[in-house]
Amino acid sequence: MNRKKLFFIGGGVVFVALISIGALTRREKGSPVQVSTVGKENLQSKVSANGKVQAVKKVDISANVMGRVTRLAVKEGDPVKAGQFLLEIDPSRSQASTQGLQAGVEAAESDLASNQARFNQAKSDFTRAEANRKAGIIAQADFEQARTAMSTAQSSVQASQRRVDQAKAGVREAKVGLNYATINSPMDGVVTARRIEVGETAVMGVQNSAGTVLITVSDMSKVEAEMEVDEASIPNVKLGQTASVHIDAYPGQTFQGEVTEVGGSPILSLNQNDAIKFKVKVWIKNPPITIKPGLSAQADIYTGSKDNAVAVPFQALVMRDIKLKPGEKAAPGAAKEEEGVFLMEAGKAKFVTVKTGLMGDLNVEVTSGLKGGESLIKGPNRILRDLKNGDEVHIDKSKKPDDEKKKD
Repeated sequence: MNRKKLFFIGGGVVFVALISIGALTRREKGSPVQVSTVGKENLQSKVSANGKVQAVKKVDISANVMGRVTRLAVKEGDPVKAGQFLLEIDPSRSQASTQGLQAGVEAAESDLASNQARFNQAKSDFTRAEANRKAGIIAQADFEQARTAMSTAQSSVQASQRRVDQAKAGVREAKVGLNYATINSPMDGVVTARRIEVGETAVMGVQNSAGTVLITVSDMSKVEAEMEVDEASIPNVKLGQTASVHIDAYPGQTFQGEVTEVGGSPILSLNQNDAIKFKVKVWIKNPPITIKPGLSAQADIYTGSKDNAVAVPFQALVMRDIKLKPGEKAAPGAAKEEEGVFLMEAGKAKFVTVKTGLMGDLNVEVTSGLKGGESLIKGPNRILRDLKNGDEVHIDKSKKPDDEKKKD
């Protein structure tokens, strides 16, 4: 091969290499980004929360009298009927008190009878004295003495009657305390907690301090999940919203629920650094027969839905400072940032302000700013974080676009 031919071949190789390098340079101009087409989908927003299962109706039975437990007829898990005997607190003290007060009643009644007899006699004496005074047989002083004696006897009767009434009231109160010694079930249900044993002392509550909770009876035919919802999500939770409840003790099962109560004040916490949360109760419509109070539960509360909504991935949303025109001042209380997305147009990034609505699992509804079909820059986050309006970008070929993934 002659030198001239070698020269042309070598020149051609160099020319092709230069063209390839130039094309490669042009292809990689700008930041590599991931792009997807803005589409429409059916969105459903939800609020997720954790909590515990409990009976809708339950009664914590506390001691109304102090004493030692002498009889105990039930254990945890026992079904009970309304009025069924549960336990007895030593009634001997209440019985002795009742008997003493009853004796006081009898003594007061005896005193009343004596005073009543004296009054009757004084009244009879006054009647005779009154007749004799009219006949001029006795002096005025004797008449007045008879009247005073009758009045005094009458006052004694009234005082004795009050003492009898007071003594009887004491007996009634003692009998109430005696009745408190025997505790029966207030409703049909199941004994879900028993915190006392025979021989232990039951302590009654004083002022703001609750007494010993002896037994808890729950109606497990209707149960609910008491959830803790954070302050950012609570405005979206309303009565009557549906929910899906998952209970750790029943893996793989989903139970339908309904919001029946939304707390109006935060749950009190001893730690001021704890997140602010509100109590929300979700009625579980189809609980398993073996469900028990205290089981851990998670609930997805469905707060809204919209079909055929323009939606973008959460990671595509960016916040940027609102730029004011020269000489323009921000209004008091006006937002300092605006929310938007970057679109890819002619190899450049274009910032578009958007307003968002419902939030789904991965995507958020765009209520204004996009119509659908736009080329959306959705990542990567390290580039989106510093991307500016008008920056040159190119599609990252190492990442397969979502549109192609869907086709696959």
